[in-house]
This record gives sequence, structure tokens and C-alpha cells, in this order.
Amino acid sequence: MTLTQTASHPAGRMQPTDNRLPMASLLLGGVAISGSPIFVRLSEVGPLSTAFWRVALALIPLGLFFIFRRNRGVAPETMRDRLMLTLPGIMLAANLACWHLSIHMTSVANSTLLANLAPVFVTIFGWALFRLPITRAFVLGLMTAAVGILVLKGGPAAIGGGALKGDLVATISAMFYAGYILSVGRLRSRFDTLRIMVWGSASAAICVLPAALMFENTLFPTTLPGWATVFGIAFISHASGQVLITYALAFLPAAFSSLTLLLQPVGASILAWLVLDEPIGLMQAAGGLIVLAGIAVARRG
Repeated sequence: MTLTQTASHPAGRMQPTDNRLPMASLLLGGVAISGSPIFVRLSEVGPLSTAFWRVALALIPLGLFFIFRRNRGVAPETMRDRLMLTLPGIMLAANLACWHLSIHMTSVANSTLLANLAPVFVTIFGWALFRLPITRAFVLGLMTAAVGILVLKGGPAAIGGGALKGDLVATISAMFYAGYILSVGRLRSRFDTLRIMVWGSASAAICVLPAALMFENTLFPTTLPGWATVFGIAFISHASGQVLITYALAFLPAAFSSLTLLLQPVGASILAWLVLDEPIGLMQAAGGLIVLAGIAVARRG
């Protein structure tokens, strides 16, 4: 899952050849983030401990980049500012905890796809909290996504399947990620993205650590491959993936933000098939495509 940003440029300012590097960055960032559920499955520590290392270790590159950057933007001045900067981290901790748990409870494809329902919940929460308008296109997209989820599960007769709890937890993770996006959106008018990411990652690590210590047997990986896995999810998926996509969307049209939404579940499903030998059935593929189409329509609306 990604928090995307866009920036508009005057018409004709960028030539098609100028878009090669941003497009490459967008694709690499999508692949990097797509690998996160694979890292979670391969991790030798539990899903909550993996979530802790994901955000804690990501602070190394993010923090160094922030420290050595010349322009650090506006700093928090009051206790309210600091509390508001920790709110995205609280939401991110809940999101990662639920999503990582769901990856162990259902298929990687289902978990990643349902976690990407966040834009739908952003609109619903925006309407409930801030009375933002809901368009007909959004309602149509929401209904399409609902039909897709039904197909994804194999029809009404399969709704009681064993992976339903995992699918539900993945959907709850999307709700928390929607809260993360909304809280970041409220901060972006004053603080820059990097500061928000550093504060968010730090507060998320602090929030998820007690749960990992309480509910899981071990926090520390015991082998070199185990450490490589948690460093991989932190450096490749969490830090590098976000930076690559944020860079790309500063140069590409806003419509490309929808591409990042499509990249993660598709890439994660392919990687799960290649690395974890997790098959993708015809019904699951059709349902996934319908859900993605519904999300895309809802997001445009």
C-alpha cells in the first residue's frame, strides 16, 4: 500500500523521453512494495514483530536523509503539533498489524487486494467526518468492487470459507490505512512528506512494539536470512518503494496514481505464485480484476 502524491506541470514542459526515469521509478516502486507480503510470509518472526522491524529499520535511511537534507521544512512548535504528527503513526501501526496478520490468514492475493480498498474508505470517512460529497461514479465503483469481492470468494456459497476471517482482517487494515491517509492529508498543508514519514514510522514502531512483545514468542530473528528478510521489507518495500513512487508522481500526470493502486495486488499475486507457489484460480483472477476496476472507478469519482 502506498501514500501517493502528485504535482502538476505546465503543458509541454516535459517531453515524452523525459518520462522514462519517472516511469521506471514508478514501476520499480510498485514492484518493491509488491514484495512486502512475500517478506511477511518468509519472515522467521511473527507478523507483529515483522511490522515493528519494517518501520523501525526504515527509520535508518529515512532519518539519515532527513538529517542531511538542507531544507527540513516547518518544525513542530507546540505539543498539539507533535500529537498530530504521531496520529498517522498510530493509524499506520494498526494498519500494518492487521495487514500482516491477514497475510498469514488468507492468500497473499486476497490480502493485498482487499487492503487496497483504502481509497473507498477514505471517501466514506471523508463524507462522514468532513461532509465531503460522494458522486455517482463513486457509488458505481463501490458496487462494482462489492460484486468483485463476491466473485473473488467464489460466489455467495463460498462466503463462509475458511479464509473469510483473513479477508475481514485485510479489509479492516484498509480502514486504518484510510485513517492514515486522512490524517496525513490534514498535516500536508503545514509539514512536508519526509517529516511526516519519519514521525509516522517512529510512532508506528513505538505503538506496535508492545503488541509484538505481548503476543509473539520472539522479536529478534535468529539467522542471517531472518535478518535479511526484515531488512528487506524495511529498506526495499517500506522506504525505497515509497521514495521511488513519490519521486515518480512528482513528474507524471495524476492519472498515474491509479497505476500504483493496480501495481501492488497484481505484483504481489505474481510474486506469491513464483516464490510461494500460491496458485491463482480463474474465479479469483476474475474477481480481482473486477475489484480493481471498481476501485479505479470509485477513485475517479
